[in-house]
Amino acid sequence: MNYNTFIVQKLRLTEKQVANTLALLSEGATIPFIARYRKERTGSLDEVQIQEIKEQQAYFEKVAARKASILESIKEQGKLSAELEAQIEACWDLNELEDLYLPYKQKRKTRASVAREKGLEPLAGMIMKQDARDPESLALSFVKGEVQDIDEALSGARDIMAEWMNERLSARNTLRRIFEREAQIQAKLIKGKEAEAEKYRDYFDFSEALRRIPAHRLLAIRRAENEKLLRVSIAPEEERALDSLARIFVKGRNACSEQVELALKDSYKRLMKPSIETEFAQASKLKADTEAIAVFAENLRQLLLSPPLGPKRILAIDPGFRTGCKVVCIDEQGSLLHNDTIYPHPPQRDTAKAAAKIAHLAEAYKIDAIAIGNGTAGRETEEFVSKKVRFKYPVQAFVVNEAGASIYSASSIARAEFPNYDVTVRGAVSIGRRLMDPLAELVKIDPKSIGVGQYQHDVDQNQLKAALDRVVEQVVNAVGVNLNTASKHLLEYVSGLGPKLAENIVAYREEHGAFKSRAALLKVPKLGPKAYEQAAGFLRIPEAENPLDNSGVHPESYVIVKQIAKDLKKPIHDLIGQKEILKDLDLKPYCTEEVGLPTLEDIKSELSKVGRDPRGAAKIFQFDPRIRSISDLQEGMILPGIVSNITNFGAFVDVGAKQVGLVHVSELADRFIRDPNEVVRLQEQVQVKVLSVDVPRKRVQLSLKQAQS
Repeated sequence: MNYNTFIVQKLRLTEKQVANTLALLSEGATIPFIARYRKERTGSLDEVQIQEIKEQQAYFEKVAARKASILESIKEQGKLSAELEAQIEACWDLNELEDLYLPYKQKRKTRASVAREKGLEPLAGMIMKQDARDPESLALSFVKGEVQDIDEALSGARDIMAEWMNERLSARNTLRRIFEREAQIQAKLIKGKEAEAEKYRDYFDFSEALRRIPAHRLLAIRRAENEKLLRVSIAPEEERALDSLARIFVKGRNACSEQVELALKDSYKRLMKPSIETEFAQASKLKADTEAIAVFAENLRQLLLSPPLGPKRILAIDPGFRTGCKVVCIDEQGSLLHNDTIYPHPPQRDTAKAAAKIAHLAEAYKIDAIAIGNGTAGRETEEFVSKKVRFKYPVQAFVVNEAGASIYSASSIARAEFPNYDVTVRGAVSIGRRLMDPLAELVKIDPKSIGVGQYQHDVDQNQLKAALDRVVEQVVNAVGVNLNTASKHLLEYVSGLGPKLAENIVAYREEHGAFKSRAALLKVPKLGPKAYEQAAGFLRIPEAENPLDNSGVHPESYVIVKQIAKDLKKPIHDLIGQKEILKDLDLKPYCTEEVGLPTLEDIKSELSKVGRDPRGAAKIFQFDPRIRSISDLQEGMILPGIVSNITNFGAFVDVGAKQVGLVHVSELADRFIRDPNEVVRLQEQVQVKVLSVDVPRKRVQLSLKQAQS
C-alpha cells in the first residue's frame, strides 16, 4: 500500500518530495547521500527530514500490519461487519485501533465474563437503557442457578456494564482528552525509604501538570520509581473525569441510572483509568526519551566536530598520582613510538626527573604538541608541564577531554591495535589521538560512554543507539574521511560502506599501498558500483592527481567541473580556492534534467574550499591557576571555563575545580533562551561568574551573562 498521502499531510511536504525520497531509500541510497547529492529529486530535503519520512513510512507499515492482524482475528470470530471493517480500515492511530479491537480481544477470565456465564448480560442491557424504575425487580428474575440473590445479580450486571463502558471508543477518547489537558503526575516517597532516596528529596511530595513537566524531571522521577523509592501516578481530578464520562452513560435520574453510575465509577477506577494512565505514562516517557536523546545527540554532534590539531607528533600524558603519569609519543598517523611513566606528583614527587624526561622525549621524537588528559591529576600535570619542563623549542600543551578513554583502552578494538601493551598505554595513546583528530578516535567508543548526555541509562536503549549512530554517520560524512589514513572503525560509518567493506578497504590499502584515486576503490573486493556511488563523494585523497578526489564533489559531477574549467580556460587545479573567479560564475548553462542549481551551487562552494577541514583548528586553553578544587571557588570570581555538557535546563562548565558548575538557562544571556545551544556550544571556551558554591552538596552555580556585564 502507498502511504505517501499520509506522510505528506503529517510532515507538510510535497507528494514529489516524499515519493522520490522513498524511491531513493528503496534503491539502497543512504540518508547522507540523498541529502548531499540528490537535492533535485528531494527538493533539497535535509537529513532530519529524510529520516522523518523513513520513520513515518515504518510507522504506517506497522499500523497496516496490526490492522491486518486485527481484521483477521475478528473475521475468525465471525463478528466482522462491513461498518466495523470500514472503521478499522480508516483508522491510522494505534491507540484508537486497539480501542476498536478491545471488545473482540480474547480476554482472560474477568469479572464481566464470570457474570456473563451466570446469564446476567440481558439484565445489564436492561439496566443500561435506564428506562425502568426498579432494577431490583428486573434482577429478581435472574436469581436462579449460580445467582444467589438480587445483590449478586446487580453486582454482576454492573461488572458487565463496566466492561462495556471501558470498551466504548467515545468514552476512552473523552478520557484521553481530559488526561491530555488536565493530568497531573504525582510522586510520593515510599515509607521507610527516606535515607536511600535522599538525592530525590525534591520529589518526596511532588505534583506537576504532565503536559508541562520537563524531560529531565520526568526521567528522574521514573528512575526513582524503578529503584522502588517513589510511588508515581498520573491522573486528572477524579470528579472532573467522572462528570465527563457520566454525560455519555448516565441518561436519567432513576434507580437504574444510579446502578449505571456505580458501574461507571468502578469502570473508571478499575479499567479505564489504569489503561489510559499506562498509555499516558508510556507516551510521556517516550516524549521525555526523545527530548533527552535529542540533547545527547546534539552534544555528541558538537563533540565529534571538535577542532582537530591535525597530523602532528604528539606527546600524550594520562595523568595520575600514586600510579604516576603514563606518557606516550605518537607519530603523525597516531602510531605508538615510545611509552614511559613519570612520577611528578605525590607521593613520589620526582618532579625534576619527570621534567627532564618530558624535555628529552620531546626533542628525541620531534614532538609538536603535548596532550594532557583532563581527569584525575590533570590540573596538576598541566601546571607541571607549563612551569617545570624546559623545552628546547616552543611546544604547545593542550588539555584533552578524556571521557571514555578508559572504555576504549579495555575494548577489543584497543587490544587489536595494541596487543602487546596494557590499558594505561592504550588510554594515553587515545588521549593523544583525540587531540590530533577527535572524530577519528571517538568513533571507536560507544557514544554512551563519552559522557555528554544525561539519563542515558534511563531512556529507551534501542532508540538511543539508533539516534547516536545516526549522528556519528552524519558527522563522519559531513567532515569527509581521508581514504588513505582512516581506520576501519571510521570507514564503516561512511555512506554505503559498513564494517565488511571498511575492512576490505583497509586490507586492500595495506596490500597495494595508498589509493591514488577514488576510482581505484572499485578494485576493492566486493565493493561494487552501488557502494562506490554512495561512498565516493565522502572520501578524500589529499595526494590525488585529480584535486576533485580531495573534495566533496561527487565523481558523477567531474564532467561538469571539467566543462566549467574549459569554459573559463583554466586547468581544474587553478579553480581550487579561487572564490573571486567562482563567485561570478553563471551556473544556469550547466543545468540539465538531472543536475539543477542546488547541486551546481554545492559544486561551486566545494571548489572554493577544497582541502579545508570544516571543524576549524584546535585552540589552547588554560584554567585559572588559583582553582584546583571546589573549595578554591568564591562567589563573585570571574573564571575561564570549558562547556562540558549541555542540557535543556542549562550548560555545565568545567572551571578546573574537579566539579563542574551549572549555568542555568536563565543565566546564559540577557534575553529569553529556549535552547542553550542558541548561546553556547560543547567544548567552547567561555568566561563565567561564580554565583554560589555548596561544598557539602558539591554544587556550583555559575553565570555566563553576568561575567560579560
